[in-house]
Amino acid sequence: MPYESLTVERFHSLKDRIEQSIYQPIESLSVQAWVTKEPVPYEERTSGKAITLNPGDPWGELWDCAWFHFQGIVPAAAAGQSVVLLIDVNGELCVVDADGSPYQGLTNINSEYDYALGLPGKRVVYVAEQAKGGERIDLWGDAGCNDLFGRYRSGKLKEALIAVCLEENKQLYYDLEVLMELADQLSNESSRKKQILQALFEVSHVLMDITPESVGAARHRLSVELKKRGGDPTIRVSAIGHAHMDLAWLWPIRETIRKGARTFATALRMMEKYPDYVFGASQPQLYEWIKQHYPALFESVKQRIKEGRWEVQGAMWVEPDSNVAGGEALVRQILYGKRYFKQEFGIDVRMLWVPDIFGYSASLPQLLKKSGVDYMVTQKLSWNMYNDYPHHTFFWEGLDGSKVLTHLPPEDTYNSPSAPRSLVKIEKEYHDSGVSDRALMLFGIGDGGGGPGEEHLERLKREKNLLGLPPVEQEPSIDFLDKLQEGASHYKTWKGELYLEKHQGTLTTQARNKKFNRRLEKSLREWEFAASFASRACAVPYPKQELEEIWKEVLLYQFHDILPGSSIGRVYDESLARYEEITKTVEKGIEVAYGEIANNLNLSDYRDPVVYFNSLPWERAEWVQLKKGWMKAVVPSMGYCAVEPEEVVGVTEFVQLKASSEGIENEEIRVVLNEAGVIVSLFDKREGRELLQGGRTGNNLVLFDDRGGDAWDFPGDYRERASIELQPASTQAYIDGPYAVVEQHYVFGNSELTQRVKLSSESRQIVFETRVDWQESDKMLRSSFPLAIATDLVTSEIQFGSIKRPTHRNTSWDTARDEICAHHWIDVSESRYGVTMLNDSKYGHRVENGVLDINLLRSPAYPDPLADRAVHEFVYSILPHAGSCAEALVYKDGYELNTPLRSVKPASKSGTMAASDSLYKVDHPHIMIEAVKQAEDDHSLIIRLYETSGGQANVNLQVAHPYLSIEETNLMEETIASLESDNGAVRLRFSAFEIKTIRIVM
Repeated sequence: MPYESLTVERFHSLKDRIEQSIYQPIESLSVQAWVTKEPVPYEERTSGKAITLNPGDPWGELWDCAWFHFQGIVPAAAAGQSVVLLIDVNGELCVVDADGSPYQGLTNINSEYDYALGLPGKRVVYVAEQAKGGERIDLWGDAGCNDLFGRYRSGKLKEALIAVCLEENKQLYYDLEVLMELADQLSNESSRKKQILQALFEVSHVLMDITPESVGAARHRLSVELKKRGGDPTIRVSAIGHAHMDLAWLWPIRETIRKGARTFATALRMMEKYPDYVFGASQPQLYEWIKQHYPALFESVKQRIKEGRWEVQGAMWVEPDSNVAGGEALVRQILYGKRYFKQEFGIDVRMLWVPDIFGYSASLPQLLKKSGVDYMVTQKLSWNMYNDYPHHTFFWEGLDGSKVLTHLPPEDTYNSPSAPRSLVKIEKEYHDSGVSDRALMLFGIGDGGGGPGEEHLERLKREKNLLGLPPVEQEPSIDFLDKLQEGASHYKTWKGELYLEKHQGTLTTQARNKKFNRRLEKSLREWEFAASFASRACAVPYPKQELEEIWKEVLLYQFHDILPGSSIGRVYDESLARYEEITKTVEKGIEVAYGEIANNLNLSDYRDPVVYFNSLPWERAEWVQLKKGWMKAVVPSMGYCAVEPEEVVGVTEFVQLKASSEGIENEEIRVVLNEAGVIVSLFDKREGRELLQGGRTGNNLVLFDDRGGDAWDFPGDYRERASIELQPASTQAYIDGPYAVVEQHYVFGNSELTQRVKLSSESRQIVFETRVDWQESDKMLRSSFPLAIATDLVTSEIQFGSIKRPTHRNTSWDTARDEICAHHWIDVSESRYGVTMLNDSKYGHRVENGVLDINLLRSPAYPDPLADRAVHEFVYSILPHAGSCAEALVYKDGYELNTPLRSVKPASKSGTMAASDSLYKVDHPHIMIEAVKQAEDDHSLIIRLYETSGGQANVNLQVAHPYLSIEETNLMEETIASLESDNGAVRLRFSAFEIKTIRIVM
């Protein structure tokens, strides 16, 4: 037949015939199952509802669990042949050994998100390479009635068979598959393609009947093409087995533990069959679950790690969201993550492994470099909607100037089929192939798919150095990254955040989780400071173990499908319940620690004292309400003071406060409302300046149509759709001590909203305290302020600093960055004046043409149909200021909004400590003390500080208590240098946005 008449498509039916010939069923297995609603251990495997099953019989509903018992006898006729079991329970199954330890994972599908990855899933259990006949099959398996992605697949047993595996037929199948796909990737003019097609053509004649003789002859003919080697390569591909594991997503956390066991067990079985196989897995949390629930499996994994065939990856406790998680939380992700791998396996992990997170904070490079992490691997930027990210290998420079070498696998997936098309795509689409001859490939099926199966490894076995493809070698990713580093002088640098042009809805969805996370980040900071203080001053034991356990659970809920709001409802039902309990524990810990300190104060001159604590590093003067009225408590930096409730201020003294249905006013600010209750004027009396754009209104509460959105994304055209501007159903105005208040009540759809617009005496901050009973579907609630501020840039607080982003939409890059993340505050400023918006739990914002907009609530229907239909309470505020946001020190206002003063009624007044004191002070206004905690390995104290404004600073850190010495450490608390101190003060020099960690040796 002429070459031009041959096509790959001609041979697909042949490949299918060979595939169908690989397994020959010879006997059915008997199947029993014991069904439960939740998992039970192996020892209790017969405690559920007992049923006997035949193929086609139902056994469970979505999320049901069952222990399956498979029994049978290998027929004598199978003697001398390779015997396997074919098992498919229409869900996920973990076959266990005689001790109940995970042996191998099975799943009914590979991936419905990309059918090119292969179907069906893993269904084969090997019994014997050469059976004797008569072997007894007695096998137990732990099943979940859900597929890879939490779908329900009818819950019926599909197959349970003893079969003969024709190994040569299987090898022929992969010979044929690899050559067919290689030919499909080559141009029609390629002589290599013509030769492969000719070989396939000849083999198709040989295989008219599939017999041992014809299979042998076909393999011999195809081996000629499979033995052809490439010349000097232009690209070398390093491949590592991968099984990306979402710790929760379309399934609950409890199912992840079992998915992990199936995946780890399957990886071990594949290593036994394929000596070149190298597998990697990230996330210490997952390893810790395996250690707790499956100790024997953990020990087997540990041995493979020791051999170098299993790579521990990723420097963080989980693969977290890096937009919403706070700065100190990201430090703890690395601290606990690296320490776990070091303590359990003796390995210092030097790469951040985050293939799937939804954007990358500009703070990360500094955190990585100061933790001994040199590299980052991800691929999510390939999901960009508008702009193709220009690099696969580059240096990423953070907001402080730190750089990490970053690699995006050019195949743009972490689920590579390791097929010829994978290697061709890598070579063809590697953006940096002009300066780098190395690329990484991550192959396997994640999320319970068991990672690589035999199909991946059989392909790689044939592709090591196959003519027409770049050579591929299995090796640990750290070896690849170290080789990549050799070409460092050639790589480009990308500065600032790595913004993902998708999933902007995750800055808002599941708002209650985000609020709990923010609150706990601040409360844990408070507890560590209070506990450190109480330990030093009152000899109270520091609750190190309890704090670590709580931190790790909070870090778990920062996983990139939990905190962003993209999991099923059960995940949030469970995390919210745990957040409630954790919050009670943390608040109790704070109360006890501060109570111990208060009881050790000398308060004999006070009649009925209250002690206020301030954990922030500057003096705070704030209104506090006591039994007989209000007073302004003045509390020193990172210290405390006792106040006498008798010294209160009466309401009549706040004479400059005004409140009416027409607005509120104090010494600094006037807020004017129209008859519809909408703000028509925000006037800065000190500066004589109107804040709102002419003729436009502020705090516009608008309900947008969010149909077509989901937890990840909202429609890009939501502003062009019909929307509803909320109008208050009732308004009341009043003076509440030092506060002028207008309270407005709104009713809309199935929801109600109450908002208290407040001004306090002597304050410039307009506060919007909001309570919403939110029962909408496919809606989004936003508030906006069209500000009379002329600027092209908006400044957003992120972890350990702030970044500037354009407010215009000049380029496609600007347009794509429409919804932006900010933590405590976001600011628009001219050269000498600006306005800051602050919040206590919101992250999604938008700024264009002077309009400052905050995303308050969403109600998508997928994957949680009831997402956020609940009562929410939150605060946002507007703060006008002179100068830039740095000059106005607005970061302090953000911390104060999120870090309230704490008060304690002492049980004793006969202590020895002073009635007011400060533990730590810094003498530079732009330096923040982010954490005070006990060190991980001894009783010294760790103090973490950072520069907040983006400039250099020379600072004295004053320590009020005795100590032996002071050292500077990295984020892993390893000593960098000894520091000199003078009379309790240590001199520190900061560069822009620099983080410093100080150890005080007691």
